[in-house]
Amino acid sequence: MIHVNEETLEFHLKNDKISYIFRVMEETAIMEQLYFGASMATYDAYDFLIERESRPGNNQVDGTQIVNLDDIKQELPVYGTTDFRQPALEIIYPTGDRISHFAYSHYDIRHGKEKLKGLPTTFGKKEDVDILAIFLTDRYSDLQVEMRYAIYKDFPVITRQNIITNLGSESHQLETFLSLNLDLPNDNFEWLHLHGAWAREAQLSRDKLIIGTQQITSTRGASSHVHNPFLAICQPETTENQGCAYGFSLIYSGNFLAQIQLDTYDVARVQLGINPFQFSWELAENSSFTTPEAVMVYSEQGLNGMSQTFHEFYKTHLINQKWVHQKRPVLINNWEATYFDFDEEKILNIAKKAKNLGVDLFVLDDGWFGSRDTDNGSLGNWTPDLRKLPNGIAGLAKKIVALDMQFGLWFEPEMVSIDTPLFQEHPDWRIGNPDKNISHGRNQFVLDFSRTEVVDTIFEQIDDILSHAPITYIKWDMNRYISESYSKALAKDNQGELFHRYILGVYNLYEKILAKYPDLLIESCAGGGGRFDPAMLYYAPQTWTSDGTDAIERLRIQYGTSMVYPLSAMGSHVSEVPNHQVARVTSLATRANVAMFGTFGYELDITNLCENESAEIRKQITTFKTYQKLIHDGIFYRLKNPFVTNECAWLVVSKDKKEALLGWYQVLAQPNSAYQRIRLAGLAPDKNYLIRSENGSEIRNGKDLMHVGIFLSENLIGRPESEQNRKMFGDFNSRLFYLCEQ
Repeated sequence: MIHVNEETLEFHLKNDKISYIFRVMEETAIMEQLYFGASMATYDAYDFLIERESRPGNNQVDGTQIVNLDDIKQELPVYGTTDFRQPALEIIYPTGDRISHFAYSHYDIRHGKEKLKGLPTTFGKKEDVDILAIFLTDRYSDLQVEMRYAIYKDFPVITRQNIITNLGSESHQLETFLSLNLDLPNDNFEWLHLHGAWAREAQLSRDKLIIGTQQITSTRGASSHVHNPFLAICQPETTENQGCAYGFSLIYSGNFLAQIQLDTYDVARVQLGINPFQFSWELAENSSFTTPEAVMVYSEQGLNGMSQTFHEFYKTHLINQKWVHQKRPVLINNWEATYFDFDEEKILNIAKKAKNLGVDLFVLDDGWFGSRDTDNGSLGNWTPDLRKLPNGIAGLAKKIVALDMQFGLWFEPEMVSIDTPLFQEHPDWRIGNPDKNISHGRNQFVLDFSRTEVVDTIFEQIDDILSHAPITYIKWDMNRYISESYSKALAKDNQGELFHRYILGVYNLYEKILAKYPDLLIESCAGGGGRFDPAMLYYAPQTWTSDGTDAIERLRIQYGTSMVYPLSAMGSHVSEVPNHQVARVTSLATRANVAMFGTFGYELDITNLCENESAEIRKQITTFKTYQKLIHDGIFYRLKNPFVTNECAWLVVSKDKKEALLGWYQVLAQPNSAYQRIRLAGLAPDKNYLIRSENGSEIRNGKDLMHVGIFLSENLIGRPESEQNRKMFGDFNSRLFYLCEQ
């Protein structure tokens, strides 16, 4: 999949879906970007892709006007080469200047992609992925950069990752080192990204690219509720199912930068990587620094095609393969049922009722440790509260398991409260300058996970719980950001390393836990979706999508999240009503019909349900278990956009196109509304499908379902219903349709 012209030093990464082409420039030996997009034929030379004209401006080479890098597309732009756009690499030299020139040295081709210890990356077998490594050397120092490009046999995907190594004896300061730089000719592009806040994450925005820089970032120590490390660009005519789209995603959980700089020559510079804000890294003698991996996707089947590639690629080459096709347990979490007010008897009553309803896993949430009756203490003291649980976690877990259920437990391992022995013994383990104000968030502080002794201590506490109790699941929470970055363990000139070292410490704890407990299912959580990123999926195959559990809010949240993340990664529950975030009342059916398109579970006091409600939940759980393989392994299509319409609709189609599950949702009812229909996608046009819904069944042709659609409005010919007594959907309504081949 990697073609190299040794004479012209042109490199072509290619499969039957995608091509990526770049070259070594004459005289400067700088890497020039030529093409990224649909698969292109191989040629003896690619000079027809080179764009070079005489421009007014600074030129690198005497006697020519065509080596002005301000209008040349590049792979690794730096400062000091006549390019005034944002660099991807910036270094402070021992002399104090930042002038660099990284020139081509040699290349290497490898087959297969191994996992990296300590930094989440994609992986693949020798027959599935090829890697091209391009080595660059700095003309002014002993620094070397290795740019790694991976291309995968079955996906329109290129991944990018950079490594810089100091081969000399003098230290240099790394100020900016991004994972990806792509200079893409503008084609009237629009850009998409996901933004939000706590309880309303993954809100989808789509806007026209304008001259200048458009960016999304995190400076919070986590990928954050506010922005997701993902963006996409497409043309105005690109829809969910038609047109070209380019998607970019960063496998990283800390501060990130994702930006597009549209210049005066109509080139869109897409950059993705660690945020240079508050970042600085000492490159000492013989040391190196590796960037997170960036993923580039190209789609010719619209935004759905882009998303489907991300979904399948992450399931195949990023998420632990143990969990990808294994059925996830239907769970019940006690949080919205009890909050901190519980004891063993109350928990067992919920668990017994849950078992009767068909639930597989009981999860004990916050409040089981220390003396935690509110959110103002005990974090970092991971010892069971014997007032609430006289038999400890082990005793409770064994009683849950005796009910033929699995047992799961909530932790927030990265945090500390000031009332704990841990803080009293090690106040310097809290992030922040002790001589300045250190703000709290949710009455808690962040532990300095850049220090291995801190990670080791927390691991020992968690290990003591896991080793004595039959626990199969952990909910790993993180409820506040880092607002005063400072570590007592780092020298004054190394404080810029804290944010990155912190997130490496988080990865380290994940690896220590999973090394000892490889069968443990972890659901990552950060106040909901505050750290929903690909790197978390490397360790935890599912993420609590949002603390916003209202079904109607979840339509937008799950729709936006699906732009890049698969359904099997989305934690989704049926919660209490009135909803605890927005006080909205929705039916039990609609709450389940939304949560069904995720991992599925419950978060409400089921001991208060009437028998009719209990019977409905039993049926919901049976329905989900019947369709779980289809939902988690099938191909997901977004059909109606809740950000622009009063409806939402999505569809999962099995890979063999023999079955499908459609979800349709109406936000507000409208009087005398227009006729409603849903056109499906992804079906086999030559197959007939039996469609089952609450209104009965019918047989329709696949091609007709995609072109004509399913009719939601009724045909009252020959029926006695009148306008006054006909069935209406009402506010916050929903319907499920199951299709199977006939």
